[in-house]
Parts: sequence; structure tokens; C-alpha cells
Amino acid sequence: MNKDSAARKITYMAMLIVLNIILTRIASIRIAIGNVEAIRIGFGGLPLIFGGILMGPMAGGIIGAVGDIVGYGINPMGPYMPHFTLTSALTGIIPALVLKIMKTKNYRFWEILFAIAVGQTVTSILLVPYFLNKLFGIPLIYKMTTAAITQAVNIPLYTLLIKILLKRINLSVAITREYKP
Repeated sequence: MNKDSAARKITYMAMLIVLNIILTRIASIRIAIGNVEAIRIGFGGLPLIFGGILMGPMAGGIIGAVGDIVGYGINPMGPYMPHFTLTSALTGIIPALVLKIMKTKNYRFWEILFAIAVGQTVTSILLVPYFLNKLFGIPLIYKMTTAAITQAVNIPLYTLLIKILLKRINLSVAITREYKP
């Protein structure tokens, strides 16, 4: 990897981190039970998943972890819990890893859907409710149910948006290569 492509990758990762922070901490709807956030409706996972798919599992994990830590520093929502930094990193890692294991080159809709479904099931439906239960006593079945309902909407929506973005990026890369002086 030359310096130009490394700088470009770091720049893209930084933009996705900022987008994650905005979508997670500012542009999401949060519903609290007691003093703890129980339901969050938003698109904060989209930049993590997209970054992982576009640049690899390591980049997705870095985007997720750094986005969570910096986001906490900017707009804390309760005490810092490294558990959620882990789930944020895994949100970027798992879909990219699933696609890598599938050894697919042109991501078809169902392949992206499957990869995102695996990642969101592990992180949003299993790990986050488990951690909320252990740390704050939020009933596991309640949080898992609400997370499953939220992800039933988010997973196809994330898939559609990522498929569109990947198509646009491939088109723009082809155009810039074609007209490069």
C-alpha cells in the first residue's frame, strides 16, 4: 500500500467515524427506562458495517471502536462501558468477515443481507441486551425482543443502502480511472 492509498483509507475511516458519532449520538431517537437507555432507533451501525465491507474487517473494527470512544468523549450517555466499545467494533468486523469467508467478489443483495444479519444478530440482538442485563438489570427478554424488532427493519435497510453505496463507489472509481490524465 503506497502513502497515497494509506492516506485515502485513513481519511475515509475518519469520515465514517464522524458519521457514526453523528448518527449514533445526535441523530438517533433514544428511549430510556429509569436512567438507562433501553431503546435506540437510528443508523449508527451503518458507517461501521459499510467501512468494514468496503475496507476490510480490521478497518470496520477500528471505525467502530474509535467511534464509540470518541463519541463517548463528545457526548457521554452514562458511564463508559468497554463492553459497548467491543460490540461497536464487532458491528464493523463481523459482516466484513462473513463476506470474506463467503469469498464473494461482487456483493449480491442476499450476501450482504446475510452478512449484516449475522453481525446484527450477534451484536445488537445478543450481546447488547446481555450487557445491559448484567450491567443495569434491564430484563433480557424485553431488550432482546425490542432489538429483534428494530433489527428486522434495520438489516434490510442497511443492506439496501450499502448495496446502493457500493454500486455508486464502483461507478465513480471506474469513471475516475477512465478519465485520469
